[in-house]
Amino acid sequence: MNAALTVNSYFNDQVKSIALDNAEGTSTVGVMAVGEYEFGTSQREYMTVVSGALTVKLPTENDWKTFSKGDLFVVEANQTFQVKVEETTAYLCRYE
Repeated sequence: MNAALTVNSYFNDQVKSIALDNAEGTSTVGVMAVGEYEFGTSQREYMTVVSGALTVKLPTENDWKTFSKGDLFVVEANQTFQVKVEETTAYLCRYE
């Protein structure tokens, strides 16, 4: 059984993701263009940088931190976080 893939677009098509459900749960795989963004969470999110880098200000932190390819950060549910993207970056976001 094949489920349809859902494509999401945010910030005037500057961030796009494709949602998927599999044995690991619900995830999105996406790409962010160069820019600055603020995201809100409804579930805990595990963000892994696949290619490029994200500079992130987490809700519990005072300082910005850069996450590069292979790095993971977690944002709890019902939080907002800010992201700066200096080169087009791909990510995997797993929801829990």
